[in-house]
Amino acid sequence: MSVQSIGSTLSGSAAAALQAPSLSLQDFLQVLLTQLQFQDPLKPMDNDQFLAQMAQFSSLALQQEQNNKTDSLLTIQSATQVMGLLGNSVQVTTSTGAEIGTVSAVSFQSDGTPQLTIQLSDGTVLNGISLSQVTLVQAPANNSSGPPTTPPVVPPTVPGP
Repeated sequence: MSVQSIGSTLSGSAAAALQAPSLSLQDFLQVLLTQLQFQDPLKPMDNDQFLAQMAQFSSLALQQEQNNKTDSLLTIQSATQVMGLLGNSVQVTTSTGAEIGTVSAVSFQSDGTPQLTIQLSDGTVLNGISLSQVTLVQAPANNSSGPPTTPPVVPPTVPGP
């Protein structure tokens, strides 16, 4: 037995509107106008309801903006951290096991995801290493012998009378 649909099916633009991740001010105003057109004249909507809807919409818009800015901040922070790995020795997990090498280059995919290029001690280059594959980071070795030296401290001279 076949079942007939009740009502009309959604057109392409209506279906796309339902799948849209965020509402705009224009969408809110359109809903508000529709509510005003179809309200019962003997029982008009309360002003408090309109204000509550406007407050909820503005709160939602602010939350969406905050989420977008947080995502941007996380992308920038990830880029900053990955740039700090340049020249450092890292241990990465690959399909063949753990490898140790030096980060020689950093590239970014179209979505902002960083990819490392690692040069191993035998000259082999590993491309497309993600940050999740890095298990250990070591600062580059200091080639100077002995403890680091500091410049001598010269006391300030006080001009005489």
